[in-house]
Amino acid sequence: MYKVMLVDDDYPVLELLSNTIPWSELGLELIGLYENGALALESAKREMPDMVVTDIGMPKMDGLELVRELKAIRPDLRVAILSCHSEFQYAQQAMKMNIQDYLLKDTLDPADVRKLLEQFKTSLDEETNRSERQKQLRHMVDRSRERHKEAFIRGTIHDPMLSEEAWELEAEALGLHVAGRTCLPIALYIDGQRAARQRFVSDDVLRFAIHNIVEEVLREEEPEAVHFTYDALRSFIMLPYHGGIKTNPYDRAAAVLGKLQTAVERTLKLQLSFLIGVATGKPAAIRHELAELLGSSGQRFYMMPRTIEKKAAALHSTADLFGLYDDALNNFREMMIGGNPANVRPVVGRWIGFLRESRFRPETVKDWMLKLVLDLKLKLQSMQMFRSQFSVDILHREILETDTLAEMENWLIDFFESSLVVVEDAKVLSKRSEVLDACHYVSLHLHRKIGLDEVAESLFMNPSYFSRLFKKETGETFIEYVNRMKVNRAKELLDQTNLSVAKIGEALGYDNHSYFIKMFKSVAGFTPQEYRNGSHKGEPEH
Repeated sequence: MYKVMLVDDDYPVLELLSNTIPWSELGLELIGLYENGALALESAKREMPDMVVTDIGMPKMDGLELVRELKAIRPDLRVAILSCHSEFQYAQQAMKMNIQDYLLKDTLDPADVRKLLEQFKTSLDEETNRSERQKQLRHMVDRSRERHKEAFIRGTIHDPMLSEEAWELEAEALGLHVAGRTCLPIALYIDGQRAARQRFVSDDVLRFAIHNIVEEVLREEEPEAVHFTYDALRSFIMLPYHGGIKTNPYDRAAAVLGKLQTAVERTLKLQLSFLIGVATGKPAAIRHELAELLGSSGQRFYMMPRTIEKKAAALHSTADLFGLYDDALNNFREMMIGGNPANVRPVVGRWIGFLRESRFRPETVKDWMLKLVLDLKLKLQSMQMFRSQFSVDILHREILETDTLAEMENWLIDFFESSLVVVEDAKVLSKRSEVLDACHYVSLHLHRKIGLDEVAESLFMNPSYFSRLFKKETGETFIEYVNRMKVNRAKELLDQTNLSVAKIGEALGYDNHSYFIKMFKSVAGFTPQEYRNGSHKGEPEH
């Protein structure tokens, strides 16, 4: 809705217009009635209107001065002047200020005001649509250019370079001027890739969000540097410069990369790390250096979050990591059976610290960790302690796709802490597989409405019998259990994302925003917003 402000020291006029014009029907919102320009200006600085209908002659600040001030803030403001015959000279001034229309008070008819407001709305709609079309066109051009740049950098790395001259010409067309210069290639990585992907709608959204911020910072700090996206989580920055004795490209690069880290962390709540390659001038050498950076997974795996390093040869331990496998398995199994979440971080941290110090090959570490997690899962299931919410395929994919040891540490902590919750829930349940299956079903379908009849049907049970069995075995009704699980998931989203409360409700299957808040409060004892703000701390949870 467009916002409208009425300003006139003649209150009956304000009352007439506010009461006779169907604001909502016109798609308008009346945000204020003011007796003079000074009050209207003060309010507009807090909430700027789209349209203003104002008298000219008023105390403290007249209508023309008010319009000058408002148009200085918002040039496209729509303005209508209410004028008397004796103020015609003011009306002439108003026309010079590009005020759209004026109305004579002596013959004021609300229908005329309504017609004028409708004209204002139509013109604003047209401007908005035109602006949106232009924005879409610019976006299409930008996306096309970025796809070209991505294809160029991939082709440079993976395809034979048939002509250095042709490569330089294409690079120049994309803004990278390397002829007669030295170029410093830099690899950009998103830290915490799994969490980053979960927070964004798609890889494309993540890719363009990062690209836009990187481009903006480079324009200000290093206008000749060019950013090339490789995929959603990796990209390259090419920093060309004229070589010289006093030139230190690494210091220049480190300075701008630090600003990039700050900008992305502030705007997107993501952390970046960088690997700086060797400066070189020839296209073939640049190609070789880019391939080296892309293949530096051994060095990348052991980089801490938010770091900037120079590319170096990765040295890996040749010791037998699997010789320590049983010790690790017993250590983690005892942690799980003990059931104390406070032990997870110390145990995980101790083994991650050992791996970081030893520096085994990343592939060896991932294979070792995958075997450990799968064996632990099977051992606990054989003890009927829990049924993991993670399938073998999911565990395999998530561990092998881990980019760094730091990310693996965070993943392991999340995995074991969430598994302990399942273990503790299993302890209060009987060994009735139907109840475990129902709990498992809930964990897989938290994103939508879950009904008792639906779950009973999936278990081939009578709904009434299932309801009584669930209450008997768990001490709470099925609906109470579902609500508790959904509130727990909502808390995770409130803690880990910037999603609005309404969006979180939708993600959990609630199309009624008010009902979601009411349900959350009935379970937790406070509203979702209070939880996010931390204002619930110190209060007992229900």
